[in-house]
Amino acid sequence: MNDSEIALTPRLLLYHKQATSGRTRFLRFTHGMLAFAALPPLAELCEEEKSALALRQHPAHWLLEAARHLGLPDTMLRAETAFHADIDTPAGGIPVLLAEFLTVDPPFAAAEKLGGRFIAITEARGCGDIELLLLRRAYEIVLG
Repeated sequence: MNDSEIALTPRLLLYHKQATSGRTRFLRFTHGMLAFAALPPLAELCEEEKSALALRQHPAHWLLEAARHLGLPDTMLRAETAFHADIDTPAGGIPVLLAEFLTVDPPFAAAEKLGGRFIAITEARGCGDIELLLLRRAYEIVLG
């Protein structure tokens, strides 16, 4: 994949919700909250209404890619289909998908291998404005 293809590949916001307590944590990478590349310069979050009307890619391929990138079994991620977000860039649109880890505990070791860590939404200080808005939208969906 060349740089322009990577720039427009869907990004994933990955989270784990503890079944017994409801504790929700998001996977944060060294480059930011979105797997597996930072957003390009001049990126802007589309309005929710515009994003909800956008044509959607099926998430299965991207979930498999993410699981493999993390070194996890293919069945360890589930797409949260109620979440819709799109990023507008000068080169084109980037869909953002929300996916949940289907493990008892967050896969800490897999995250650490990539330089990532799991954080609560309150630990997202220092993230970019777009990422903070995406986290807010995701948190609303996750909590119902």
